[in-house]
Amino acid sequence: MDLNKVQIIGNITQDIELKQTPNGQNVCSFSVATNRSWVDGSGMKQEVAEFHSVVLWGKLAEIAGQYLHKGKKVYIEGRLQTRSWEAQDGTKRYKTEIVWENMIMLDGNKGSDMGSAPASYNDSVGAVKKSSPKKEEEISIEDIPF
Repeated sequence: MDLNKVQIIGNITQDIELKQTPNGQNVCSFSVATNRSWVDGSGMKQEVAEFHSVVLWGKLAEIAGQYLHKGKKVYIEGRLQTRSWEAQDGTKRYKTEIVWENMIMLDGNKGSDMGSAPASYNDSVGAVKKSSPKKEEEISIEDIPF
């Protein structure tokens, strides 16, 4: 049995830009910063930030583009995926991303119609529901607009 699951809670590092693939599928990509702190051997507090690339597809990408902004705290659950492409200089490049499966907006959205409670979105249940079961289509690297 294999397991590919990631869970992070952190802050969004930039405003989210919603894009579409050439075939019209919504997608957004952004970074989430998580912090880790500890006390080292000499008693000094240390802190380090990690930055995680996140990709959201479909309805969740649309919701994220509308409600998520730089600095918002968010819970992201998904799977790791590494994609590769050839750069302009001919070198092979790789990027490992978290592909969303579940998201909870932890800050709420004060002043919006969503209220201040955390809002949860999932690719199969909850506030985001697919209208009809569709076969998951393969997405090639050429379809990604960034």
